[in-house]
Formats: sequence, C-alpha cells, structure tokens
Amino acid sequence: MSAQDSTGKSRHWLLVTAAVVLLGSLVPVLAPAASAASPAAAAPACISKPHPAAAAALARDIQAARRGRSSTVAVWVDDPGAGITCSLSGSSHFDSASIVKVTILGAVLRKALDQHRYLTSAEAAQLSAMITRSDNNAASALWARLGHSYLQHFLNLAGMRQTVLGPGGYWGLTQVTAHDETLLLRLLLTANTVLTGNSRAYALGLMAQVISSQRWGVPAGAPRGVTVHVKNGWLPRATHGWRINSIGGFTWPGGWCSMVVLSMDNPTMSYGITTVEAIARVIHRDLNPAAKAVIPPSTPNPAWGKPDELIPALPAIP
Repeated sequence: MSAQDSTGKSRHWLLVTAAVVLLGSLVPVLAPAASAASPAAAAPACISKPHPAAAAALARDIQAARRGRSSTVAVWVDDPGAGITCSLSGSSHFDSASIVKVTILGAVLRKALDQHRYLTSAEAAQLSAMITRSDNNAASALWARLGHSYLQHFLNLAGMRQTVLGPGGYWGLTQVTAHDETLLLRLLLTANTVLTGNSRAYALGLMAQVISSQRWGVPAGAPRGVTVHVKNGWLPRATHGWRINSIGGFTWPGGWCSMVVLSMDNPTMSYGITTVEAIARVIHRDLNPAAKAVIPPSTPNPAWGKPDELIPALPAIP
C-alpha cells in the first residue's frame, strides 16, 4: 500500500471461479535475497528509490517492534506501488507449518492447467477446507496425491529455490524462507506464466475467506478498505518453541502489496502472534500514514494454543 496513496481504497472481493484455463505471462522475480545470516543479529534492510526516508523509517520501526521479544523472526515487505522492498533475514529457513498449504494450493492449480482440465469437485472441496479452515486431512491428501516430484516441479516453476519440501508426509516441516514466500504471493498477485488469472483469483478468493479465528497475523493494522488474503501456520516443537508464521496479500482497486512474517523461539502461540502483529502494525502504519481506520490486533481465541498439526519428535530439525 503506497505511502502516497493510502485513502479512497474501497474494499473489493476478487471473483472466485473454479475454471482453470490457459496460461498467463510473466514469472514473478524478486531481487536476489541476501545470504542467510543469524536472524537474532540481523537488521531490516528497506529500500526505496522514490521514498528513501520512508524506507529508512520503516527499517527503524520494524527493529523497534521486535525489541525485547525472544522471537526469532524473518520479514519481507513487497509494495511495488510505493516502490518499497523491505527484508529481514529473508534467506533464513523456518519450519513452514501450515503456510505451506498455499504452495500445495498453487501446485494443485498448476497441475490442473498442465492436464487442461477443471478442478474436480473433490479437489475444490479439499482446497477450500485446507485454506479457509486449515484442514490438515485435506492438506495431507493433496500432498500425497501431488507427490514430492510434482511439488518440486511447481517450486521450480515458481523460482522458489530456497524452499525444501518436508520429508515424506510431513508437509509442515517444509523449510521456507521469507524471500520464497514473497515469490509465492507475487505468483498469486501478478500475471505470470505459471498460473492463469482465473487460477490466481480462485486462490486469492479462498485466502480472503479464512475463518475469523485464523485471521490473525499480518492483517493487523491494515487499512479496513483493503481486501486481505491470508494464510497462517502455528506449530510447537521440542526445540525453538512455537513456530508462528503469517503470509498475506492486500489488494485494492489498482494496487496490491504483500507481507511475510516468519517466527520461532516463541514460548506460546499467543506470544508469537503478538510478535508478528506488532511487526505487521508498524509496517501497515508506515505504508499508510493517512489511514483513518485499521484492522485491530487480534483478540485471543480459545483455539489458540492448540497446534495446527502434530509433528513427531523425529525427524528433528535443530
């Protein structure tokens, strides 16, 4: 959301269609991510040729938002309208938890394109359950049906070279980076040769219908006039505590931006959500300084604290 154009954005919903047809045009490309560094020691790098002062302020504010928190985080902000890109530990790997379900979604849509067919009714039902309420059985069924080979093919098409698929059926142990998750969101938000306009609208439509108890994270602080497309993941492990991840695209007539916040070393789910939302709020505020009404921080939900999925002690990832 542009720092220069933060008013008059009317809420709109993209058309959801089950039709999957011909291919589009350009593959999304981001500038090369910096080499992986120690997330705890890293500082945000925000760049903008048209708005260098705004980018510098954004970097300072992200740093301030994470100060005093035990969470280890990675962040990526992609706002082409404002000409601002911001990254923090963009190449560092995190357990995906359920944000990998957006990758599964993209792969299912691409496979239907490859086979020149519509989605089946079973696929449509499983995709809806997997995205809108984070259904794990649906995710496992689609993951198994696609297989590692096709999922890797989709990653290759998307340019997601830093992503490492989870072993066997452990989709939640896929290793993701903020850089690659931003590429994935760009794939849904812009025309490209991997997914058609109808496919992208279908995916974004599902992400706009996530149930209220799962709409925490990067939407916090967004102007109320935008359409929010979000997917979150939450997973505790024996090492590095809770993984709390949130990815989202924000659309309005004539524009869009995206945000990725990945985190671990959270003592509780609620603590991680607080960390993610503190970062999201300062980003939205700096990109939209004139916004008069914003999405408030999430209210704790009885479902918080229950893992999104169960991961065994092995395979262990330090």
